[in-house]
Amino acid sequence: MIDKSAFRAYDIRGNSNTAITTELAYNIGWYFAKMNMSPANKRIAVGYDGRLSTPHLYEALVQGLVEAGSEVSSIGLVPTPCLYFADKKLFPAASIMITGSHNEKHDNGFKMMAGNLSFFGQQIQELLALILKDTKKYKPKPKDVKVFSVNIKPHYLDKILNGSQIRSELKVVWDPGSGAAGNVLSELISKLPNVNFIINGEVDGNFPSHHPDPTLPENLEQLKKEVKNQDADIGIAFDGDADRIGVVTKEGKIVFGDQLLCIYSKELLSRKPGSVIIADVKASKTLFDYVDSLGGKALMWKTGHSLIKAKMTETSAEIAGEMSGHIFFRDGYFGYDDALYAAIRLLTILSKSDQTIDEMIDALPKVYNTPEIRLDVDDSKKFKIVDKLKATLKKRNISFNDVDGIRADNKHGWWLVRASNTQGALIVRCEAESKESLKKVIASLNELLAEFSLKVE
Repeated sequence: MIDKSAFRAYDIRGNSNTAITTELAYNIGWYFAKMNMSPANKRIAVGYDGRLSTPHLYEALVQGLVEAGSEVSSIGLVPTPCLYFADKKLFPAASIMITGSHNEKHDNGFKMMAGNLSFFGQQIQELLALILKDTKKYKPKPKDVKVFSVNIKPHYLDKILNGSQIRSELKVVWDPGSGAAGNVLSELISKLPNVNFIINGEVDGNFPSHHPDPTLPENLEQLKKEVKNQDADIGIAFDGDADRIGVVTKEGKIVFGDQLLCIYSKELLSRKPGSVIIADVKASKTLFDYVDSLGGKALMWKTGHSLIKAKMTETSAEIAGEMSGHIFFRDGYFGYDDALYAAIRLLTILSKSDQTIDEMIDALPKVYNTPEIRLDVDDSKKFKIVDKLKATLKKRNISFNDVDGIRADNKHGWWLVRASNTQGALIVRCEAESKESLKKVIASLNELLAEFSLKVE
C-alpha cells in the first residue's frame, strides 16, 4: 500500500516504518529514472544522509534506478547541498537525495532534481501516479547492482570556500547535530584559518544530544553553552541534512532566518544596489522594510525550498531566505540552499566588519514576535482549517495575503497561519511593535482558532 500523503509539495517524506518503505524506494527509483533519463543521458546522481533507515532505502532506490536502465553516480553520505553541487558539476539527467531533513529520527524521504532544476509540485504528483498505476514488487539483488562512486566532497568544499576571507582570531563553535554535515565539517574547518570547535560531529541517526532542527530554541541550548564555555564569537548549527542554518551569538541570542537575511542583504546591496531579495511569508515585516530602505527590492513568497528556488529563477533574485534557516545565494553561488556556504558567507561578513553579530542584530529595528510555532494537526485536516479561516476572514471583511496560507495585518501587528508541507502541523507566527500589541495579535488569532480547538500559548 502506497501512502499518498508522503508525496508532498516539494519532496517525498514520511515515517520510515510505514510510509517510506524499501518497496516505495524501489518504485521511486524505477519511475524517477523512466521520467528523467534519455538515451543521451542515463546518469542519475544519488546522495544520502545518516539516518538509521537510510542504508536499506538506498539499496532499494539504487536497484530501482539501475533496473530501469540508469547509470548511478553515488556521492555517498553527504549533506543535501553537496548533492545539489554534484547535480551542477556532473551534469546528470537527474539527482536524488535520501534524507529526512529536520524531521524526527523515524522519518525519511527523498529530495529530487531533474534537468538541473527542482523536481517538485506537479512532477511529484506525476511520479506518484505512475507508481500507483503499476506498483512494482521489490526483490533485493544488491550484488547485481552496479554503482559508480564519485568523491565530489573536495570540489564541493573548494567551491564553498572560494572567495572567503575569515579572520584568524574569529572563534566559532559548530554543531551539525549528529547529522550529515558531520561527514564534511572536519575537513572544512581544517581549511579555515580561524579557531574552530565541533560538538556532535559524529554522524548518528539516533541524534543522541538533541533533535537536528535549529529552528527550535531547545535544540540550540547545548550550542549556547559551548559558545560561552569557549568564549567564542558565534555558534553555528545545521539541521539533519545541512540545508538549514541556525546561529547563536556570543551573548546567547538566537539569530533567526529573517535577521540573517538582513545581514546578508546589507552586504549584497552595498555591491549590487537594486537587487531582488526574496523572503518567505513567515519573515518579519522588519526585513521587507529594511531591504527596501537599503535600495533593494523585497519580495514576499511561499515557504518551501523548491518554491523559493523556482521564484529566484523567475525573478533573478540574488538572495532568498526562509525563517526556517534555508538561505539561498545566486550571488556568487548556484541559487540553492546550502547552510555550510551560508555559514562561510556569514563568517566572511563578520571578519570584514567592525561590528559583532550581536551589534548587527541590535542595530535592526526592534519588534516583538513569536518564534515559528507548530500546532499539531492531522495531515488530512490542516489545509481545510486554512480554507475555513479564509472564509471567516472574508465574511468579516478582513483583508489578508494568501500567497501561502494566511498573513493578516491589523492595527496591532500581523499573524500568519499556513499548513506545513513537510509535517502534520499548522505553522503560526505573530509580530507587533510592542509586547502589549503582540498579546493583542495573539488574542485576535486565538479567537479564530478556537473553532478548531487550537490555541497559541
